[in-house]
Amino acid sequence: MDVTTDAAAPWLVVGLGNPGPEYAGNRHNVGFMVADLLAERISGRFKRAGKAQAQVVEGRIGPPGPANRRVVLAKPTSFMNLSGGPVNALREFYKVPVARVVAVHDELDIEYGTLRLKLGGGDNGHNGLKSMTKAFGPGYHRVRFGIGRPPGRMPVADYVLRDFSSAERKELDYFVDRAADAVECLVLDGLERAQGTYNS
Repeated sequence: MDVTTDAAAPWLVVGLGNPGPEYAGNRHNVGFMVADLLAERISGRFKRAGKAQAQVVEGRIGPPGPANRRVVLAKPTSFMNLSGGPVNALREFYKVPVARVVAVHDELDIEYGTLRLKLGGGDNGHNGLKSMTKAFGPGYHRVRFGIGRPPGRMPVADYVLRDFSSAERKELDYFVDRAADAVECLVLDGLERAQGTYNS
């Protein structure tokens, strides 16, 4: 899992979500929101990635010079529960070690807006992670964006496929911005520094 094994390899940062405008504001699509902001920061526009079921932006993050890092930002265009195939196709095409893959995703068991970064582990019932782990193993990084548990007896599937509430949307831009900062810190400074700064 040593991310220094291939200094030339890019990082593959994957925002998880469902394709299509009807899903764009859903809690389940917060990974797409973070990926979109990261693309904006590097002045990139998502484009279709050859034969892979994904859209990608290639670029560099960090200051000019040797300290910056090559990144491929990706949004699978398959549905969430089929994310693993497209992500693995990109990983193989760009020759990205598993430990340089970063999944940005919603997390039910963390309160809204809270971030947790980690390397490896289980999928906690998240279908996007489940698919990725099945495709190439669990040894990738995760940036977990808390969305909290559904209220009352609302089914989880209904909750994650609903848009953020009006109260949540007041802070959503701030939290998405912070998650993008966390991804950049992870790629540039490593997991330990990013955890120390952004795990709350």
